[in-house]
Amino acid sequence: MKAVLSLGSNLGQRFDTLQGAIDTLFDAPGLEFVRASPVYETDPVGGPPGQRPFLNAIVIAETTLEPRTLLERAQGVENAFGRERLERWGPRTLDIDLIMVGDTVCDDPELTLPHPLAHERAFVLAPWADVDPEGELPGRGPITALLAGLAEPDEQGVRRRADLDLQSPD
Repeated sequence: MKAVLSLGSNLGQRFDTLQGAIDTLFDAPGLEFVRASPVYETDPVGGPPGQRPFLNAIVIAETTLEPRTLLERAQGVENAFGRERLERWGPRTLDIDLIMVGDTVCDDPELTLPHPLAHERAFVLAPWADVDPEGELPGRGPITALLAGLAEPDEQGVRRRADLDLQSPD
């Protein structure tokens, strides 16, 4: 199954954390790296005022894991990088969201697929469109059309960082 994961960090060594998360996510069977998007620097959405900007990226993968197992792996990687869940949409060393896993539809308090807010977040759609322009968000349509329906990414505080390039896992 195709899996789309969104990675973000606004505490500590943000870029190193994103690269380390990619290396760690793919260091076990069941998840195969396909490609990573360019890195974007984004203004925080929601949460307390005064947060640092995030670095965000999208990772496309193929997986044989069940969505809940993939979620557990993602949360384990977040924890390995010091993620603390203190405040909704608060600052964090690492955030890994499952955007979609195949055609799975799940509406559970612990896992909602596809991600319920992905269609309205330029910090998800812009990097996803860069790495997978033919991609579609199940139940919502082509990501390029969804992105076109939003304000311009730079108007939403979403800026591509050409100086940062994520590598495939070691």
